[in-house]
Amino acid sequence: MKYSILYTIAQLSAFAVAQSPLYAQCGGTGWTGSTSCVSGATCVAASQYYSQCLPSGSGSQATTLKPSTTKTTKISTSKTSKTTKTSTTKAATTSTSGGGSPPPSGVTTVFPAASGESAAPTPILVAAGASFDGGMKRFSRNPDTCQEQKETDEAAAMFILEDGATISNAILSKAQAEGIHCRGACTISNVWWEDVCEDAATFKQAAGSNSYVIGGGARGAADKIFQFNGRGTVTIRNFYAEDYGKVIRSCGDCTANGGPRNVVIENIVAKDGGPLCGINSNFGDTCRISNSCQDSGKNCDRYKGVVKGEGSTSKIGSGPDNVSCFVTGFSETC
Repeated sequence: MKYSILYTIAQLSAFAVAQSPLYAQCGGTGWTGSTSCVSGATCVAASQYYSQCLPSGSGSQATTLKPSTTKTTKISTSKTSKTTKTSTTKAATTSTSGGGSPPPSGVTTVFPAASGESAAPTPILVAAGASFDGGMKRFSRNPDTCQEQKETDEAAAMFILEDGATISNAILSKAQAEGIHCRGACTISNVWWEDVCEDAATFKQAAGSNSYVIGGGARGAADKIFQFNGRGTVTIRNFYAEDYGKVIRSCGDCTANGGPRNVVIENIVAKDGGPLCGINSNFGDTCRISNSCQDSGKNCDRYKGVVKGEGSTSKIGSGPDNVSCFVTGFSETC
């Protein structure tokens, strides 16, 4: 009897471990991980390519995986990809800076294969409140607008999202310069950057706005992956970063620069790069990192931001200070 009880407990424990945590991926084309979610969450299909554990009641259960319905997008007038490398990475259990929590799980570290190619002469505009499902095609600009780290603007972007717009299931090649420009609050879901040119995405939202990066990944960013020029909050969740400078940076010397800008980083894996965030403490910026991994132990850099034309931004510290930078459940070994 005692053996039977212990065996049953072991079976239940194994089942619990196999379940995906809240907001983790739980299905989609090519997904080989867990397809069940922890208690209180339901596996919801965003498209045939990506399903995610969301709080129960927030969407339909992913019993069948069909492409999501999208509104029609229009083309506005306003980087050649490297060979993709696939690998599966699981974070180790070493944790620092508020450690003791388990390392990230449910993060997809395999860059997906493209289902096709799409090239556009100008940025693709996604209207306010609309959704664009890329169907896992690879998107490029033709002619190519990538000029490496030379400053360009949104006219060199691949996509421009108006306030409240969503983009999902897309692969961006290097043959475009500015990735995605969010003019207001936006959601970027399961988007992959094979080789970042200038920036992967730029957030220009107003104070009080919230933008989200959910799933996906980026590599090859010589500087930062995400540029935060607006105000409000940007949340990055279940994201994979490889070979990069910073995952996200508050603008150091923008015109009319200021804050606060708030960054929330949850459950990401970052390898062969720098800190997860760079913020301007003097403008009241904050960065909150939880359950994430950076393989060199770099989490948060603090800077003094300036207004354009009034000097240069300068680094004033690194690591959590529990004033501007907050770190819990951080793992050094990915």
